[in-house]
Amino acid sequence: MTSHASSSDVPVTATGAPRAGGAGRLVGRTVSRVGFGAMQLPRLSEDRGAAVAILRRAVELGIDHIDTAYFYGNGFSNDVIREALRPEDGVVVVSKVGATPDTSSGSAHPLRLAQRPEELRTAVEDNLKSLGVEQIQLVNLRRAARAPGLIAEGDQVVDLDDQLAVMTALRDEGKIGEIGISHVGMDELRRALPVGLACVQNAYSLVARDDEEMLGLCAAEGIAWVPYFPLGSAFPGMPKVTDEPAVRAAAEAVGVTPAQVGLAWLLHHAPNVLLIPGTADPGHLAANVAAGSVALDEETLAALDAVPTRAGEILAG
Repeated sequence: MTSHASSSDVPVTATGAPRAGGAGRLVGRTVSRVGFGAMQLPRLSEDRGAAVAILRRAVELGIDHIDTAYFYGNGFSNDVIREALRPEDGVVVVSKVGATPDTSSGSAHPLRLAQRPEELRTAVEDNLKSLGVEQIQLVNLRRAARAPGLIAEGDQVVDLDDQLAVMTALRDEGKIGEIGISHVGMDELRRALPVGLACVQNAYSLVARDDEEMLGLCAAEGIAWVPYFPLGSAFPGMPKVTDEPAVRAAAEAVGVTPAQVGLAWLLHHAPNVLLIPGTADPGHLAANVAAGSVALDEETLAALDAVPTRAGEILAG
């Protein structure tokens, strides 16, 4: 469903910077189509100043859409966002629930599932407190019913309707502005549509397009599609966009990196796509923002569109 929206006359952010990747829509607001994912910020936990600086740099580069979660570094990412952002920056901050920090784990991103309704409510409260706000503009409910990632077992297997009920209650109470959903299949998406979704976050990339029908439905419903793993992942069986010969050929022809081609393809592919690539490195941040300006001609797009999808390997991994 390749789109060819113009990147001319791009509106600016509240700070006056051209919006990274052009202008998209989220929670009824115009936002940069290239945002920032805060998952990598805890890598800078020993240098808080550097973490604040990279967020300030993101704002300077035209990013006004940041994705976070309380379980990123046991509140670290949220705390840094609270310190770094100013009201006049006009940044839309999005969070997610469905997991909670697990300090007993030795993994790089220690967490455990927290899918029960009362746990979702607690997670929203944790996000509110750590972000220092009275309302989170958008909260994504991350389900745990399919790979990759943790799969719900025992009391963590919760019916979607029960989860949506508490999310709707939190919206009615004014603690969250809009509801999103993450890591879902088509049936779950259709069940969730009546609550009024603002966003869907699923694993999706040039080489993982099994959810193409869902993307189309979201475009038709005016729902933002925010892919995670936009370049693939280290999860077993998950292909990497940058390994594809067509992507490498396009990068060489255009004079950019394969990663930038993979991100640019997503922006060209559908107008409701918003990106949230994460990094703890200022150079990588600049490269991600620059990907939003990469022009891909019709021939290059056709070659990239022809790359076979391997998303089924994700579910088998």
